[in-house]
Formats: sequence, C-alpha cells, structure tokens
Amino acid sequence: MENLGRRKFLSTALATLPLAMLAQTAETKVKPVRVASGEDRLGERHVIGVSSTAFKVLTDDAASALFVIEHASRQKGGPPRHLHHHENEWFYVMEGEYLAEIGSDRFHLKPGDSILGPREVPHAWAYVGEGAGKLLITFAPAGKMEAFFRDNAKPSKEGAYLNDAAVYRAYGLELLGPPLSIA
Repeated sequence: MENLGRRKFLSTALATLPLAMLAQTAETKVKPVRVASGEDRLGERHVIGVSSTAFKVLTDDAASALFVIEHASRQKGGPPRHLHHHENEWFYVMEGEYLAEIGSDRFHLKPGDSILGPREVPHAWAYVGEGAGKLLITFAPAGKMEAFFRDNAKPSKEGAYLNDAAVYRAYGLELLGPPLSIA
C-alpha cells in the first residue's frame, strides 16, 4: 500500500511538469539551481497579504516550464477564490494545516499532503493551523506567476491578499470570489 502512495505522489508531481522540461534540447538545457532552506533564490523578500514567499525556482531557471515558491503563512487565511487560465498549481504542505477547495471539493491538508489545482478550475486555500505554516507551491508552466508575485509583493495595511480583478486578469488569472471562510 505504501508503494501505491509513493507512486501516486510521484505521478502527481510529474504531471505538473510540462513535456518541454522533460525533453530538453541543447539550447534549453536547464542547469542545477540550489537554494538553501528558508532562503530566496535571489536573496529578495516577497510579502503577499499575511504571508511571505521565497522564490526557489525562477521562470528562467526552468526554461519557463515551472516556477516554485516556498510560501510561509504568518496567520490564518489565504487568497481569494481564483483560477489560472494557463498554469497548473501544485501545493505540498511542509508545516501546519491548510484547507483547500479545488472546484467543489474541499480538502483538509496536513504536513506531507499535496494537491493539484488544475488550470481553469476555481480554487482557494487557507492556512487554518496554529503556529507556523509552510507550503511549497509549483506553477507549471510558469506563465506569468513569477511576475505576479514580484509585481504585487507588498504588505498591505490590513494584511489582506490582493483583491483587484484587473490585476488578476493582467497575469492570466481570474478573480472569482472571496477567500475561504475559516471561522
């Protein structure tokens, strides 16, 4: 049974990697990139709403095939319901507990759990644990997600996530509704 769980995990992870990354040519050969635990690929600080992110794999590092961030939750909550027109979004819980809604399905996620949010499927997630929370989030292909996080990284006065439909559209996303209710 344990082998089946590993196979399912690996097949889900590999499904997020586009064929372009798996079949590299000499011109697009991806080079190894090492980023230390808790560090950002470029040593930058990115704050979105009540969370911070460390960029782990940049869009250019993977020839646009994926973008990876480590997302640290400082308090309960999450972004508004939205969808990606071009990217699959894969979440892996490193610390804490999260709720995720993908389409009409709701999941309670704990450390070691992962979930795939396919492109064109509405989704939202929220940190619901006590103490620290940390997600590894992968976008494949990378699309405009690095630019979205880079251009919109700033702490808000009330600690809220970005809630501007025009900004979401500019990056190939669609804002669909409020964040998950966690009360």
